[in-house]
Amino acid sequence: MKKLSMCLAIFLLFLSGCSAGTKNNSQRVGENSLKSDWKEITASAKGSKVNFFMWGGDEGINRYIDEWVAPQLKDQYNIELKRYPMDAVEFINKLKTEKRANKKSGEMDVIWINGENFKTAKQEKLLLGPFTSKLPNFQQYVDTQSDDINYDFGFPTEGYEAPWGKVQFVFAYDSNKISNPPKSIDELQAWVKQNPGKFTYPAPPDFTGSAFIRHVLHEKSKDYNAYLSKYDEALLKGEADQVWNVLNEMKPSLWREGKSYPQSLSQLEQLYKNGEVWMTMGYDEANASNLIKTGEFPASTKTFVLDKGTLSNTHFLGIPYNAPNPDGAMTLINFLLSPSTQMKKMEIEYWGENMSLSVERLSDKDRDIVESIDRGSATISQEELSSHRIPEIGAEYVQWLERGWMENVANK
Repeated sequence: MKKLSMCLAIFLLFLSGCSAGTKNNSQRVGENSLKSDWKEITASAKGSKVNFFMWGGDEGINRYIDEWVAPQLKDQYNIELKRYPMDAVEFINKLKTEKRANKKSGEMDVIWINGENFKTAKQEKLLLGPFTSKLPNFQQYVDTQSDDINYDFGFPTEGYEAPWGKVQFVFAYDSNKISNPPKSIDELQAWVKQNPGKFTYPAPPDFTGSAFIRHVLHEKSKDYNAYLSKYDEALLKGEADQVWNVLNEMKPSLWREGKSYPQSLSQLEQLYKNGEVWMTMGYDEANASNLIKTGEFPASTKTFVLDKGTLSNTHFLGIPYNAPNPDGAMTLINFLLSPSTQMKKMEIEYWGENMSLSVERLSDKDRDIVESIDRGSATISQEELSSHRIPEIGAEYVQWLERGWMENVANK
């Protein structure tokens, strides 16, 4: 009996050693992936499974991944793709917990990330490392010199994330109710006073509401480009009063007299659908067209940008430090950066957003396809959007403005 117990103990110890060896090997593979050539990476990825953690709040985006990307990835690379819907803050917190516990192999292979979440992940060493130089499609089709590729809300990317797409902030309105939409913050301020109760914006730190107050800063600042340099709180403090003044002057004429605000973009869109407000807004130039197509927005919905421009940013894909399948992750990301996959993403049937690739680097045939893509009845032309893009400012400025809004506007 003692001999049997001893054998069992030795067997369990052997299994434990194998398990630990597997975990260490997973981490070693992750480190080796950054040193391997592309042929080795794709060969290792063949027949594997990739876990993609991403925001899951848009049915069109979900269908794009599940109905188009996943089957194509399986056919071309024999890789199984599993999508896990999760907000970025949640999976960043999960990675933090795993890092503290020294967990060498996790569950996430690819994460959809940008802005403050990327900054946190990079600073706290939650990401695998610089990998974009390994991706053939990144090297061939992405404008690697562009600031919106090399910086994410003012923070250097340094190859730790790959650009998945670009979006631009637009305002949407019901043309049956508004014949000439305002084209500046001053005009918007006047319009709000003339049409009490018909306009509002989500309360910061909601992403959309926070962006709206940055547009006020853009038009009221003496030199917006100064905010693209190193963080200078004194600069912002010197101009913030003008932002609060504009927002406070609007406040009594907002929906519910500014006594409450929508807590999210989806709540603002619901107000628009109900006809309670006549305008909405957001970081997706094709969103209104998508919602017209599904019957959620009236067909009379149109979009516009401000004459001085609207914010544009890039969203990215990263690989966690403890990704169980880093080779599969890089293969997936490279596939997502292929012209055919990016052009499919532009179609209104799925997502309708702009590609992260440089159109100038595409073949003549692909450029013709891009020009012919129908992005929907309410989507502004690519030419108009491109000529009205303004860059994002650093995350420190964004956070300061969000705190300032709460103190100087919400609580006034």
